[in-house]
Amino acid sequence: MQKSFIQVEKGSHFPIQNLPYGIFRKQKDEEPRVGVAIGDYVLDLAVLHESGLLKIEGEQDDSSIFRQRYLNAMMEAGSTVWKAIRKQLQQLLDEGEASLRDDMELRERAFTKIDAVELLLPVEIGDYTDFYASKEHATNVGSMFRGKDQALMPNWTHLPVGYHGRASSVVVSGTEVRRPNGQMKPPGHEFPIFGPSKQLDFELELGWFVGHGNVSGEPIRLEEAEEKIFGLVLVNDWSARDIQAWEYQPLGPFLAKSFATSISPWVVPMDALEPFRVQGPKQEPTPLSYLEHKKAAAFDIQLDVSLKGSTMESIETFISTNFKYMYWSMAQQMSHHTINGCNLRAGDLLASGTISGPEKSERGCLLERTWRGEEPITFSNGDKRVWLEDDDEVVMTGYCQGNGYRVGFGEVRAKIAPALEM
Repeated sequence: MQKSFIQVEKGSHFPIQNLPYGIFRKQKDEEPRVGVAIGDYVLDLAVLHESGLLKIEGEQDDSSIFRQRYLNAMMEAGSTVWKAIRKQLQQLLDEGEASLRDDMELRERAFTKIDAVELLLPVEIGDYTDFYASKEHATNVGSMFRGKDQALMPNWTHLPVGYHGRASSVVVSGTEVRRPNGQMKPPGHEFPIFGPSKQLDFELELGWFVGHGNVSGEPIRLEEAEEKIFGLVLVNDWSARDIQAWEYQPLGPFLAKSFATSISPWVVPMDALEPFRVQGPKQEPTPLSYLEHKKAAAFDIQLDVSLKGSTMESIETFISTNFKYMYWSMAQQMSHHTINGCNLRAGDLLASGTISGPEKSERGCLLERTWRGEEPITFSNGDKRVWLEDDDEVVMTGYCQGNGYRVGFGEVRAKIAPALEM
């Protein structure tokens, strides 16, 4: 197993096998730049490039690609550049490589403790598409609202269902999320009312950034899709269920989803996930030919959700599930997204939709976990939850477990702030 000269604690999400990209700055007035997480440190790629140790082939060999507010410039350089950068970083950080290890002056400039920097939104997001790709989630939600016999809509097993989200309200982990106001129509009311959502929920998801897209009118073929993915992040796609129940017909989610989507700050490259590729669920009926996989396209990523309320002494994990359960793969979602000629662009965010498994403890949102409020969750101090309360803090984490190491995503966390008085 490859090891770095940087000490990486057992259980760390950021060993040399990972090397996720992010945007950081040490002080508020300092220019942001591209960094890579290794153990408890962030490695400044601009400093490393300017030292001559990190090289980019061709005309793009310019440190300005790393002195950016967002990762977009690096993403637009293409997968050949991403792979070359990653390969060099793994060589430079190896415990047996002396060039960076033994240059103490350079190490002092290039490495900073992660807890001493500010991590920023990593990508300038052009468009955001959210899918509905978990069969367990779709079945559970459909059963609640339409009954078991009509749980899945007729199209669900034939295509990845999705909708266009709001890119402007995607925020980085740690950003406070304010409870939204909106219209709701409670049971027994003849007319809708206006006020703060009373059924605020989270959705456990994974998202992936398009690194380089497709020309308008030319779809992305299934076998090419993964090569266009720059990397993955954790996603919490917040939902106001009572607002959504009133507004979604006939066009789907709108204000109930557009107020906030939280993502983790570190973007895990596809190459780091390759050892954890697994076969996904059997798809019946067999998808149409443009969606039919010839290889395994799911990934074994363990995912957990924890909560800490204002009266709870410690945070408690109450949902554990896995990305491998997803019925529709990332590649299938991308291919279907573009089959009509829609062009994806560098920086676009696609998300999986709520990730749920077959067990109750694996349901990835409160709507499912409490079965629409009929089965409240009881925490160790006696607190109960059906929906999120003000000052609740929700934390999501995810990782792949290797032989002696983990490839992790860090976390996405946010606290709920009270709604504005209107």
